[in-house]
Amino acid sequence: MPSIFAYQSAEVDWCEENFVHSEYIAEYYNTISNVGFFILPPILMFLNPQYIQYRPIPIPGLTVMSTLIGLFSGYFHMTLSYAGQMLDELSILWAIALCYAFWLPAHYYPSFIKNRDQFMWLVGVVTIFSTLMSFVKPTLNAYALNSIALHLLYLSNLEFRKCKNVRVHRLIRTMVVWWCIAITCWLTDKFLCSICQRFNFTYLHSMWHLCIVVALFYCATGVIYFDVSYELPSSEPDVAYWPSKSSIFALPYIDLPKFKKQC
Repeated sequence: MPSIFAYQSAEVDWCEENFVHSEYIAEYYNTISNVGFFILPPILMFLNPQYIQYRPIPIPGLTVMSTLIGLFSGYFHMTLSYAGQMLDELSILWAIALCYAFWLPAHYYPSFIKNRDQFMWLVGVVTIFSTLMSFVKPTLNAYALNSIALHLLYLSNLEFRKCKNVRVHRLIRTMVVWWCIAITCWLTDKFLCSICQRFNFTYLHSMWHLCIVVALFYCATGVIYFDVSYELPSSEPDVAYWPSKSSIFALPYIDLPKFKKQC
């Protein structure tokens, strides 16, 4: 029985041909494309210092988890090992759990949950159970994780319908576009690999890495807006762009013009 750390011991392999560019890296472009997980989350921290004063844990926590996702995903695609696969998928699961625990609006809680502390306990129990279940059939983990995105899109649609801010509408639409591009790349690489190979373009999974981290950046910015709108409406949150709205490469953040640090 091969070691769980052995090269190509995972049950999953992607379309990119293995060991073409390096004898040590199985999927070269799928490995290096994880660079976005090291870049965009710290920028999210940089652009939202007022929000971090208000809630010091979620964004730094997400940044740490995103760094782990980038590290473990890079390790998985470098080795295609079982250990790498599980570390990659579990880091995503725990990052999602962190976001749900801190950011899900209270009006979406189950009826038996009375406050966020109770909800955090519920998320923790569900996450531990899901972690254990992920070892039962690892090939299904990626589908389960992607299915959570459907719930996030559903919640985004609910908030979209209630929100009248046109800048937030633009933000959510942009997030959905990036997610659609990302999931199209993922599905095509997974199920239409033979067609990709025919056209000698087997790098769609690496494009998934780049597109999904941009989608997550927009998603996190939208979540911050709704969190502040519900919990601290007096700060009058709005969407702004850095370095400016007219820049070719502009990144969104939440401006809080009337924010006062909560003591």
